[in-house]
Amino acid sequence: MSTTQLAPPRDAIADAVSLVDRVCLEATDLRVRYGPREVLRGISLSIAAGEFAVLIGPNGSGKSTLLRTLIHLVKPAAGTVCFDGSELGSISSRELARRIAYLPQAPEGPPDLTVDELVWRGRYPNRGLFSSASAEDRTAVDRALEWASMSDLRERALATLSGGEHQRAWIAMSLAREPDVLLLDEPTSFLDIGHQADLLQLLTRLNEERGLTVVMVLHDVTQAAHYARRVIALRDGEIRHDGAPEDVVTAAHIAELFDAEVSVLVDPVSGTPVIVPALPGGKEVGALPGRGEARW
Repeated sequence: MSTTQLAPPRDAIADAVSLVDRVCLEATDLRVRYGPREVLRGISLSIAAGEFAVLIGPNGSGKSTLLRTLIHLVKPAAGTVCFDGSELGSISSRELARRIAYLPQAPEGPPDLTVDELVWRGRYPNRGLFSSASAEDRTAVDRALEWASMSDLRERALATLSGGEHQRAWIAMSLAREPDVLLLDEPTSFLDIGHQADLLQLLTRLNEERGLTVVMVLHDVTQAAHYARRVIALRDGEIRHDGAPEDVVTAAHIAELFDAEVSVLVDPVSGTPVIVPALPGGKEVGALPGRGEARW
């Protein structure tokens, strides 16, 4: 996958200032119940424009439910979610879909649908289902395909794509609507490590170069710490820790969240935390040969 610098459609600095002025997702005292079970327990959370935040936590901690509640796919039993200062219920579905793109786990489309056709579907919130496509729509689709490095594959059917290509096609569809916020639920699931890195690097570049606000769920805590600028840790429907990766991803916090004994090293290149399962018998994990000194 190409790592050439993205070319934003508008001046990047002006975009960043604009986003900071007008975009914010804010949840206040969210409570969500599935039957008698309370899945989210009074969560309050604010996402500023331009953030790259990752939700971590054990299975069943409420990560996916929180993400879906932020886009109004799940309606809370109590509490509110506001976007750009307005409650979600007061924003039209079309406007919400245009400004906040959501990519669920393992999205699927008709197998014979081409990449180009899929990405065009991302423009529906911008132009309506039955209105004619404009030059602006075509530019947005072409740009989204370029951003996701899918231009050369635009005529391929979804059924013929690899796992990484499939995910990038759906990312391109989300980008075609030119959203302010992108929410992703475990986008690296079922991908090999190379495709995971490609996808996470793409999201990092979109965040840094276009000012796209990114909030996603990841199971790999080391990846979360490496790519995110903010890590939000959940357990039992509550936010237990929230802050910079080096403050959240600690051995004590991982033990609290996952009931797992680990060592936390510091990557000698990026300076971000690296999770290593504890060795049997309580042995310490040392530096790997040729990889530099491990710091604790």
